[in-house]
Amino acid sequence: MSAPRTILLSIWTYLLIFGLGGLAFCLQCVLAPLTWPFDHGRRITGRLFRLAAIGVTKLNPLWDFRLHKPLPPYRPRRCVVVSNHCSQTDPFLISHLPWEMKWLGKASLFKVPILGWAMFLAGDIPVVRGDRGSAKGAMARCRRYLMRDTPVMIFPEGTRALGDEMGPFKDGAFHLAIETGADVLPMAVAGTAAALPKHDWRFGQARAYVAVGTPISTRGLTLDDLPALKDQVRAEIQALRDQITPLTG
Repeated sequence: MSAPRTILLSIWTYLLIFGLGGLAFCLQCVLAPLTWPFDHGRRITGRLFRLAAIGVTKLNPLWDFRLHKPLPPYRPRRCVVVSNHCSQTDPFLISHLPWEMKWLGKASLFKVPILGWAMFLAGDIPVVRGDRGSAKGAMARCRRYLMRDTPVMIFPEGTRALGDEMGPFKDGAFHLAIETGADVLPMAVAGTAAALPKHDWRFGQARAYVAVGTPISTRGLTLDDLPALKDQVRAEIQALRDQITPLTG
């Protein structure tokens, strides 16, 4: 693709992101005071934000984002969803899943005008990297969502992978699952790295897939079992990646 076309389509993509994100934010502002008194999981305002993300992908000629089926034949409830992390565009892909989740994300993202405010109204959870107090508070919010049967979405690598290999997994998601008795739902994404290369403002052409694995129960597990659980989930995510990566070419 020529450089001028890439730049034009990148500008169009940013217009979509902030335009649809802004529309979702306005609707969230109207619905939040009406729904939050009974919608303690903020599912309605959260789903509005995910629908805006889906709209961006549908109106963007650069991206072909798809679900890899079959999906699990149920709606996740008390569940910690974990996935590898390839790109800042991963949320646009994962938003295609037909259930609402609350995302653990960098606190700096919540300061972005419109989009960050919409993340707050969606009920997503900010965390400051390297700040133990912030991490403790974020995990407490995650626990409250899980006890309300609202799934929580965490990237256990903590940041985007630099290459094809997954980075090391942090313990937080698995500690949370064992502590709350939640299932761990492994998930994999592939193809999104081309949609927004790291350290580049321009979007790229990409076909990307998200695949969902089999939930792994933590019933009866203790924190002594955390390393084995982490290894099991990592192996499942790798297997899912191996399935969908050939489809992205």
